[in-house]
Amino acid sequence: MTYLIIKALHIIFMVSYFAGIFYLVRIFVYYKDTDDFESPKKEVLREQYVFMARRLWNIITVPAFVLMTVFGIWMLFYYYPEFPLLTITNSLHWFYVKAIFLIGLFIYHYWCWKKVLEIKNLNGKELPTANLKLRQSNEIATFLLFLVVFVAILKSLALEYWWQLIVGFFVIVFVIMMTVKIVNKKK
Repeated sequence: MTYLIIKALHIIFMVSYFAGIFYLVRIFVYYKDTDDFESPKKEVLREQYVFMARRLWNIITVPAFVLMTVFGIWMLFYYYPEFPLLTITNSLHWFYVKAIFLIGLFIYHYWCWKKVLEIKNLNGKELPTANLKLRQSNEIATFLLFLVVFVAILKSLALEYWWQLIVGFFVIVFVIMMTVKIVNKKK
């Protein structure tokens, strides 16, 4: 029962964290979209986006990230007490694959934090990052979410059927990219 409660809390904070990360990068895109706006609309919106990004980061994203990580580590040590001894067992191979994707998520988290600081320190000036790069970077979290969830759910099956997962992943990436392209084309 304790393990299931820890797991539920880990999932709840993971959902909260990803909601924060997804919306945060959209705020960066919205900020960049104001480049062509006239004053005072540009300044008002940029000030609002900076406020929203800082609040989202400090009140939702970072606390959810910390709690997701704490409950994830707690769950790992609870279910695999041999883990601290770094005993490599067949039951843990999936976790090492998941850990690689989590390192990617931590790098993405750091990038988001740097962007929050960057727009905060711009004082209403243009964001030097290209709009297309921001829009594409918004999809990174989606791809990492797919990878982490599939490995965590499938565990050892993910290692056994790795090539099917890779093919499936690229199909999902392609479908998402085409969907985004079609939606943006209609705009």
